[in-house]
Formats: sequence, C-alpha cells, structure tokens
Amino acid sequence: MKNLRTLKKYFIRYKKKLFFGFIFILFSNAGTVYVPILMKDAINQLQNNTTTHTLLYYSSLIVLSSLIAGIFRFLIRQTIIVVSREIEFDLRNDFWSHIQKLPLRYFQNNSTGNIMSHATNDINAVRNFIGPAVMYSIDTGVRLLIVVTIMLSLDWTLTLAALFPLPLLSYGVYRIMKLIHEKYTKIQEAFSVLTTVAQENFSGIRVIKSYVREANEIQKWKNLSKDYLNKNMNLVRIQAWIMPILLIITGISIIIVIWIGGLKVINGSMNLGEITAFIVYLGILIWPVIAFGWVTNIVQQAEASMKRLNKIFAEPYEIDDNEETDYSIKEIKGEIEFRNVSFRYSEVLPNVLTNINLKIPVGSTLAIIGHTGSGKTTMINLIPRLYDTSEGEVLIDGIDVRKIPLDVLRKHIGLVPQESFLFSDTITNNIGYGLREICKEKIIEVSRIAQFDKDVETFPQGYETIVGERGITFSGGQKQRACLARALAIEPKILILDDSFSAVDTNTEEEILKNLRQYMKNRTSIIISHRISTVKDADIIIVLHEGKIAEQGTHDELVALGGLYADLHFKQLLEKELEELN
Repeated sequence: MKNLRTLKKYFIRYKKKLFFGFIFILFSNAGTVYVPILMKDAINQLQNNTTTHTLLYYSSLIVLSSLIAGIFRFLIRQTIIVVSREIEFDLRNDFWSHIQKLPLRYFQNNSTGNIMSHATNDINAVRNFIGPAVMYSIDTGVRLLIVVTIMLSLDWTLTLAALFPLPLLSYGVYRIMKLIHEKYTKIQEAFSVLTTVAQENFSGIRVIKSYVREANEIQKWKNLSKDYLNKNMNLVRIQAWIMPILLIITGISIIIVIWIGGLKVINGSMNLGEITAFIVYLGILIWPVIAFGWVTNIVQQAEASMKRLNKIFAEPYEIDDNEETDYSIKEIKGEIEFRNVSFRYSEVLPNVLTNINLKIPVGSTLAIIGHTGSGKTTMINLIPRLYDTSEGEVLIDGIDVRKIPLDVLRKHIGLVPQESFLFSDTITNNIGYGLREICKEKIIEVSRIAQFDKDVETFPQGYETIVGERGITFSGGQKQRACLARALAIEPKILILDDSFSAVDTNTEEEILKNLRQYMKNRTSIIISHRISTVKDADIIIVLHEGKIAEQGTHDELVALGGLYADLHFKQLLEKELEELN
C-alpha cells in the first residue's frame, strides 16, 4: 500500500468527519452485536415457561437494537462515503491543476487517451478505496474484535475451534490478491490504449473518411476491445475463486460450531440460548470475513491506479515560478532580446537553435522567415516560456523571462500558433477566451481587425453560433482569423503570429496587416511566414537557416544582399507572374 500513503494529506483534511464516522461505526456495531445476546436470553426464558409480556419485552429490545444499528449505519455512509466523494473531488482537481502546469514536453510524449484514462478509471478506483474499502475495513475490524471478544467470553474453546480455518482463508486471499494486482495493472494499461485510439478516431474522423479507412479502424478497434476483454476475463477468473473459498471456509466454521456446540449442549456444559447466540455471532462474522477479501481486492486495484497517478504527480513542472521570480513585476512594455540563445529538446538531440543574438525594440515588427525545420516556431516559443533555453537567456524589458511571473508574462503575450484550435463553444466565447469579462463591443472590434466580422454576419446565430469541436464547421482561413481575433482581444504588448495567414488569401491578408499596423502601434509584433508579401514591411527581417540567423535587415537590404532571402523573393515573384499569365 506504499502508493496509497500519498492520500494521507487528504484524510487529514477531513479528519473530523472521519472521526465521527468511526464513532458511528462503534454505535452501529454495538446495536448489531447486542441482538444475539437478547436472543440468547429470550431463548433461555422460553425454556423457563416465560410469559407473553417477557417475549414482547425481548422483541422490543431486538427491534430497538436493530433500529439503532440501522440509524448509525446510515450516518456512517453520510460521513465516510461522503468524505470519499469530497476527496475524489479534491484529487481530481489536484490532478487537473497538475496536468495544466506540466510542460509541452510531457504532452508530446504522452497520448491524450492515456491521460484521460488516468482522470476517469484510475481516480474512480482510488475513490473506491477511500470510501467502501476504508469504511468496511474499520467496520469489519471493529465488528470482528467485538464479536470474537463476546464469543471468547461465552466459550473460548469453541471460539478457537470455530476460528481455526480462518488463517487458511488469509493465505488464500493473499495469493489471489497478488495476482489481482498484476492483472488489474494490465487492464488499466489496455484501457489507456483503447481510450487513445478512440480519441484519435474522433479527432481524425475526416481523415478516416477521406481515405476510406472505416473498415480498417473498426477491425483495429475490435482487436483492441478483444484484448481488453481477455484481460478482464483473466481477472474475473481469478476473482471467481474468492467467494467460493470464503463460503467453504466459513461453512466449515459453522459445521464445527454446530457439532462441538451441539455436544456441549447435550452434556449440559452450554445451554440452548448460548449455542444459538454462538451460531448467530458466527453468521455475523461471515460478512467481515467476506468483506476482508472484497476490500483486499479494492485495495489492490486502488494501489495499481494510485501508482499510475503518482507517476504523473511526480512529473516536474520544469517551467514555473521559483525563488528567483520577481513578483513586483506587474507589467511589461515589450522590448525583446535574445542573448546567446541555444536550444535543444533533449540532451541526446542536436541544437535546434544555436547562438541566437537579436534585439527587438518596443513597438517594432520582427519578421522571421526560413525553410521548414529551421527553428522558427521553437524560437518564438521561448518568449512566453513554453520552453526554456538550453543556453543563454531571453529578456523582456532587460529582464530574464525566468524572473517574470508566468501569469504576468503570458497575459501580455498574444500567440497565434500554426495549428488553429477552437473550442466547441460560441464564437463569442472563443474570441473572448482570454478575457476575464467578455465585452461584446471588443469582440466585434477585434473581429473587424482580423477581417472575420463579415464571415460572422453570414452565420445563423451570429456571434452566438457554436463552432463545433476544434472549429470543424469553419474553413482553415476562418479558424486562423478567429484565433487572431482571440489574441488581439487581450490587448497584448507582444503579438506573435506563427504562420497565421497560410490559409488566408493575399487580399484578405493585406487588409489584416493594414489593420494590425494601426492596432499594434507602440506594441511589439513578431510574424513568421513563408510569404515575402507578408513580411516585406517589417522593421527587422531575419532569415533562419539550420537554427542560426543567416541574414538580418530590412526587405530592401536583404534583396540587395542577394542571399537566401533574395532567392526566395525572386522565386515568389516568378510564381506570381506565372499565375497571372495563366
């Protein structure tokens, strides 16, 4: 149970409710175990020519004891089981909060489906341990202690004889539970794969249909489902042994009590009431013994799930505020400097960026151009600290970005990534995603700047139109313009456009750039593009080649230089002329 020890902080948080739950367990069991004593006395009275009044007296006490046991049983569930739900709520929120803070590197190495299975199956398995397992562990432990004590007081030799088979039960359960732990871990891993495939199919349904791969995906799903079924059936076959073993061993105990107890009644060393109470107590013990196996099963499943969750909780944030963070910084102006910056994604991989030195004054526009894989996106991802540099430093307003609080840094940066992503929500909520309070006038204004307002007017519900998952109802150009509007809505000091006009026609692009020049006055802009027409008016243009700045200057200076930029420029001019001729 070493992995389940991490739940200690949650139990401490609700220790008051758990304490009352323990008290309720004591009272509930007191009512339960008092019933056989009343039955013993009632049966003994029957042997002594008892009256109707006496029978009514004992019957009333038995009903009262059962009622007390039932009321406190209800209160147990209102405390311990409720606490399990509250801890599940806290655990799920902590898991979600931790996932949100993990670096991009983690999500690149772990599938969405795998993470989803942790958030569903694993957390639910842990909740079963917190609630039913904890409740029944305490309940059966207390009941076992009280009942065995009373049985020993009635006849210690008969008690020892009745309990003799139980060590065999413990050993059998131990062996079975060890196998259950191994099988359940494999089941959870198979479920992760199943969830991953489901998520990928739902997200990539257009690709599947386009390539007519439905039958292939159906067969693939059947194979994975069959594997998941087989792993579950392996577990079920092992679990199927638990109940028969429990019932056989407890049945042996009952036979021992009836045989030995019956002989004692015959020779007069026990009376009929005591042997009856003994058999009832043994019946009461059957549930704790059965619950022991059931609880052990739950604990083993929770242990396997908590091990998987702890592995995620152990993942370091990598990028977070630390002791060097200057919390006095509340605003940034927008001057950016790359000072001897090099970056690689891991120690075993080569540098993606090498010795980048660049200064971008406040209010200027930097354009980055270069072939695919030259490091353009990696370079701009260092500014909002989606990654940290391997060497050197990125500064904003002369301050290392690692010293600026993350929330301050990122709330002043508007980033439009290469891959446009929209939530399955209204256009208004998508554009206003970064705002604390949505202002309709601002939504309309930034939509106009992004040349998106005319498109919105054609939608049936206007700005309240649901865009569908990942913006499935939008064209590529519409998604890019909606994402641009979302970035502009937060009024960023630094606007980063990572090839954000690739799906937009050149006329619309010119209008957007014209609007941006006015909107981004006195703010810093960074534009990544493959089109010379997009970057030619930038204050500074750099050409990245194999992770290094190969050329730097204005459009005219770079054309005059006759290098990589000039070559790309003349190729695009030729392409344009050929298009016009056609």
